[in-house]
Amino acid sequence: MRFCRVSFVVVAALVVCALAPNPAAATIKYRISLKNPESHIFHVRMEIPPAPQGIVIAIPAWNALYQVRDFSYRVRDVEAKESGEPGAADVPVRKFDKQSWQVAYPWDGALSPHAPPLVVTYSIEWDDPGPFNSQLNAHHAFLNFAEVLMYLPDRRHEAVTVQFDDIPASWHIAVELPLVPDASAVQADSYDQLVDAPVELSAFEEFRFDEGGTHFRVVVDGKDWHRDHLEYALKHISAYEMKLMGGAPFPEYTFFFHFGPYPEAGGGGMEHSNCTAISSSSGDAAVGTAAHEFFHAWNVKRIRPQALEPVDFTREQYTRALWFAEGVTSTYGAYTLERSGLYTKDQFYAEIANQITELDSRPARLWQSVEESSLDAWLEKYDDYRQPDRSISYYNKGEIDGMLLDLAIRDATDEHKSLDDVMRGMNDLYAKQGRFYDESAGVRAVAENVAGVPFDTFFQRYVAGTDEIPYGKLLEPAGLELKVELKKSADLGFWTVGRTAGGAVAISQVVPEGPAEAAGLKPGDVILALNGQPPPRLSPAWMREQTPGTLISLHIQREGKESEVAYRLGTVEQKKYSIVEASHPTEKQKRIRDGWLRGQTD
Repeated sequence: MRFCRVSFVVVAALVVCALAPNPAAATIKYRISLKNPESHIFHVRMEIPPAPQGIVIAIPAWNALYQVRDFSYRVRDVEAKESGEPGAADVPVRKFDKQSWQVAYPWDGALSPHAPPLVVTYSIEWDDPGPFNSQLNAHHAFLNFAEVLMYLPDRRHEAVTVQFDDIPASWHIAVELPLVPDASAVQADSYDQLVDAPVELSAFEEFRFDEGGTHFRVVVDGKDWHRDHLEYALKHISAYEMKLMGGAPFPEYTFFFHFGPYPEAGGGGMEHSNCTAISSSSGDAAVGTAAHEFFHAWNVKRIRPQALEPVDFTREQYTRALWFAEGVTSTYGAYTLERSGLYTKDQFYAEIANQITELDSRPARLWQSVEESSLDAWLEKYDDYRQPDRSISYYNKGEIDGMLLDLAIRDATDEHKSLDDVMRGMNDLYAKQGRFYDESAGVRAVAENVAGVPFDTFFQRYVAGTDEIPYGKLLEPAGLELKVELKKSADLGFWTVGRTAGGAVAISQVVPEGPAEAAGLKPGDVILALNGQPPPRLSPAWMREQTPGTLISLHIQREGKESEVAYRLGTVEQKKYSIVEASHPTEKQKRIRDGWLRGQTD
């Protein structure tokens, strides 16, 4: 997901500072102390070159997720001084709103070219794992800079340096930015460029390889991975996707991996222009995420919807196109694994079937379009929103739409064109020219230009609309059929919301007349243990491992009182889909299917 370039709106009295010229070659300098990493506190010092007007500093309200997370609540001890010299006078700092501060102007009269920089200091606490957060502990430091470093809203174009101090002796630094010679520091042309490059400091392992004229660096923190397996997969992923897109838009790229037991919010991947950060349980489990995140180097980081430009760190930014930016990136994640030989054909078919099964299991598909799901991405931090009867996923339906649009293009052009041509066309028309596309209309226009036929019905019904997808009809051009079977599976009888700090989960809804209701469970009950163990995530994957009729015991808390509830899991019938090849395909169907699987056209 996500991000780096911004506009900042303040009241008219402060906007005047944006009108004044800035000193030539000004560099805003940060120093981050990692002293006492077990405290989880980054100590930050900013040296701000003087300007002829007052100074406003701010910290982003969001980064790395489409969620306003208000990083300012982590900030403490904001102070300013006239210079960095000993005994320098204090400068008044007044908080302006929840994420910005106004610093009183310390210079009188005309600004001297030799005026010292204003020094702002503060501390900020982070110890959250995963690629969407920042973390400082005795083991390592990982920073998404926008979550740690304040910025000057009207001076984000100025060059920046970041110096790390008090680094533990065994740690070293990895970042996809230039390093300052002979220093533990990085430099960037602007704040925007800086915050698009996370940094890892630890005793990590690493290896490098070259592929397609691009140099790759792989930085690994954690266990349960094998270099040969990971390198083999990354070489195949990068080789296929770079060839598909006509080469890499960068000379070097870094994969950051954190392997370990990550909580629900900790795993996943975060794309950046020239790197990605991925957290996973193991090296093998990270391969699919790597295929998705590497394709983001084109789709969303460079092929971007206009609604996300420029990025505004102060508020939500809404786009209807995440089905394409994220969902179709998942399409290409699956394509890459199959076409590079990391998936078998049967695994690829199973991936499609699993996505269809997931969408069909969500009643919300009947009223929420994939465009509306894109708009509502900012609601994903709320557990109730993610329930099946409340929302669908733009990743899920977007991946399906991408594959079906691909088959429709191949059918319309007699296998002469494909979705690959659409992606390359978007790259040429928008990314390479520094332009941005107009939401779904921009995607549709390029698809119609490639195929030479209109796709108004497809986009109206399955992108902007909520019509049930006629899978049989849309899969038919490739000689594929969708099979369905009714499968009995275990039913908990309730849904839960996110974990508390202690690992407990709360019941949000209880299914009427279900086994949980019969046992006396109610919304608001907090599950402290399941079968004597800390409660698992209770995810669909966990549920698939359970058997109807199994006796479970819950230790719950209700209104401050603890009790035990035991009952047998109920039974629910679910549809399970599979993809099979037609027994007697036509020659055209065989050509389309073979080309689709190989990523080729006639």
